[in-house]
Amino acid sequence: MTFSIVARSADAQFFGVAIASSSPAVAARCAFARAGSGAVATQNITDPRLGPAVLEAMGAGASAGAALGGALAGTPYAAYRQVLAVGASGLPAVHSGERALGVVSAAAGERAAAAGNLLCGAAVPGAMLAAFETAQGHFGERLLRALEAGLAQGGEAGPIHSAGLLVVREVSWPIVDLRVDWSANPLGGLRQVWEIYAPQIDAYVQRAVDPRGAPGFGVPGDP
Repeated sequence: MTFSIVARSADAQFFGVAIASSSPAVAARCAFARAGSGAVATQNITDPRLGPAVLEAMGAGASAGAALGGALAGTPYAAYRQVLAVGASGLPAVHSGERALGVVSAAAGERAAAAGNLLCGAAVPGAMLAAFETAQGHFGERLLRALEAGLAQGGEAGPIHSAGLLVVREVSWPIVDLRVDWSANPLGGLRQVWEIYAPQIDAYVQRAVDPRGAPGFGVPGDP
């Protein structure tokens, strides 16, 4: 009931997740990222505890594969989980348990991995990975292009209703955390919000780090 991509930038400064599902509010339960550590998507019949556990291990120096294996070893229900992880170095890792639902597929490259369950076909993750690797522009734009490519390839077997985009950089909070929690066109809504928010990302970081040089908000009462 979900398809997603996790990735890091070539310089390991950016990590992120783009995810969509037929279920409501998918990003609230399934997308995790931490600056300097990596990104994780937990899906299928998800256990949100796995995201922080994998990030903690990768932050301590474990590879994505070792971190994922360690977290899954601590749960009796690994067979029900599909989890994707990418760390600050090394190859991404994907686990798809034998109880994952419907058509299950995954594709992994050097710095990104895509996977899904209840898919319309096994080609969806490969299309997502190819789109991410060839897209230009901001890291968040590349992730969103990947998600859109997954939908264009057919996405889930049924209609999707929620989507999210999560990106972290050097600060301790996400520089992008955009969600459409229930919609007939969640990727269209996510694209619309991204187009509004993307030009303002650096300004919001600047306002937090040092507001003295930050641009105004451009609203009445703020010169």
